Amino acid sequence: MIAPLPPPIHGSAMMTQYIKDSPIINEKLNLDWVNLSTSRRMDEIGKRSPLKAFRFIQSFFKTFWKLTTNRYDAYYIAITCHGVGFLKDAPFALLCKLFGKKLIIHQHNKGMSADVDRPIYRWLLPLVYRNSKVILLSWRLYQDIEKVVKKENAVICPNGIPLVKRLNKPPHPVPRLLFLSNLIESKGVLTLLDACKILKGKGYIFKCNFVGGETSEIDRDRFEKEVRARGLDKTTVYIGKKYGDDKQFEISKSDIFVFPTFYENECFPLVILEAMQQGVAVISTDEGGIPDIIQSGNNGLIVPSKSVEELAEAIAKLLDDADYRLRIAENGYNTYNNKYTLKTFETMISDILSKYN
Repeated sequence: MIAPLPPPIHGSAMMTQYIKDSPIINEKLNLDWVNLSTSRRMDEIGKRSPLKAFRFIQSFFKTFWKLTTNRYDAYYIAITCHGVGFLKDAPFALLCKLFGKKLIIHQHNKGMSADVDRPIYRWLLPLVYRNSKVILLSWRLYQDIEKVVKKENAVICPNGIPLVKRLNKPPHPVPRLLFLSNLIESKGVLTLLDACKILKGKGYIFKCNFVGGETSEIDRDRFEKEVRARGLDKTTVYIGKKYGDDKQFEISKSDIFVFPTFYENECFPLVILEAMQQGVAVISTDEGGIPDIIQSGNNGLIVPSKSVEELAEAIAKLLDDADYRLRIAENGYNTYNNKYTLKTFETMISDILSKYN
């Protein structure tokens, strides 16, 4: 099992940790682990440093030692499928292939289609993926890898998250919107601010809280400037990072969770499942596997990426009709319980790993 583990905390690392800790999976399989992550903090991701190079070398030689001193039935690896991240992870996959057993690749990201015809990638991608089994989060993500991976070698396993107590929503007269992600433009931060400006101009009364980490793109100072420029000073506030119970509380006290992402490599955001789990109505976009989670008009609303006007209309629709808002929120809660619990995910992964080892 070669995969990134937290810290830092992000979707791929968290799903790996869930697998590592799963009693369902560990009862069936004997797993041996190598941490593929070379970053230990969010601000290290995407940056080069001697320390990260040392961690890479350390993990590579640990993998080599384990492969030469143990007899494994199969190799599992969760790699980045594009860009420099793929070049960093590919040696681990090729090393496993040298030992001749089945390679199972768990794909938590996308972007392969942009690289598949580029020098180096055009021969390295097929070399890594040939005859490997690939776990995808959604069939909607298959088109990204179809030039390299045969459909019969792909299998679907959606993410799931742990069951937590659904908190009672505290009563408040003014509807509350919530954005929960790092402050990145492609996650839709400015798109939501623009939509809030439209809503305020039409006379809607609401509060909008932004929760997440500051980034090099948008820090607190820039966020507050963007808020002031749109006249949203009394409507919108940046709360900062929240984790664990504090994050669950922020979600639970919200009426509408808005995630207007247009991130090109968006796949299967866990934050949408977290909102559904707390019975909060969700609005998001048609990126990646999101339309698999949200059936628009039933358990949430989907709007086109980057469409400020349609995002404002969707929020207004839920503000105008409290009964409809509560109905799709409850449908979202049922969707989570029926399809996206951690137990469901663990059972599916356990079956896949057992089948292909």
